[in-house]
Amino acid sequence: MTSHESNKDENIDRALAGWEILSVVISCLIAEWVVLAFVGNSKIVGAIPVALALAFMIFSHRQRGESLRDLGFRTDNFLPAVRLLVLPTIMAGALILVLAWLMRGRQFGFAPFRPRFLTVPLWALFQQYALQGFINRRAQLAAGIGLKSILLVAVIFSAVHLPNPLLTGLTLMGGLLWAAVYQRAPNLFAPALSHTVLSVLLALSLPSHLVYNLRVGLKYFG
Repeated sequence: MTSHESNKDENIDRALAGWEILSVVISCLIAEWVVLAFVGNSKIVGAIPVALALAFMIFSHRQRGESLRDLGFRTDNFLPAVRLLVLPTIMAGALILVLAWLMRGRQFGFAPFRPRFLTVPLWALFQQYALQGFINRRAQLAAGIGLKSILLVAVIFSAVHLPNPLLTGLTLMGGLLWAAVYQRAPNLFAPALSHTVLSVLLALSLPSHLVYNLRVGLKYFG
């Protein structure tokens, strides 16, 4: 294979990776801004675009020969990833608590723990799989390893939380952290753990009107 043919193949692969990212992001936006907005709380209907995106991602993994270990479903690098995440997660948690205290003052306190919080770890793992195991890996193909792909992942994660201003800002920062750590230690369980801790802390400490019950998309407007 000549260098020209090699460069052509690389360009095609970068373009394909970009289209793969776009396809998944569009499915998420359709779920948030169209399906959930017009079908109410029907979880079955709302899951259709998510299921289609998942099927597409699985197909893409198979086509590229990516194993579960490649994606980050592994334990051998869990502790290195945790070490990279523990201090930033503690700092982010402290920031959330300070923000809650400033907002509530003397009324500061934690909301009652709800059974639905027990599902947060699974939801966080799924989000980190989509964000890191798929989008981050494709972003590295499209933009290279490093700052460009990390920024791309963070902006995408933030964008799917629009128009909730607080979540948009927090997920931008979280996206930067988790994407950077994943590129250094490709493990999904560690960022999912960090994601879970911060999500639950956010829901328990901040006033519901501030986070608007963590709503995104058209549901944010009521």
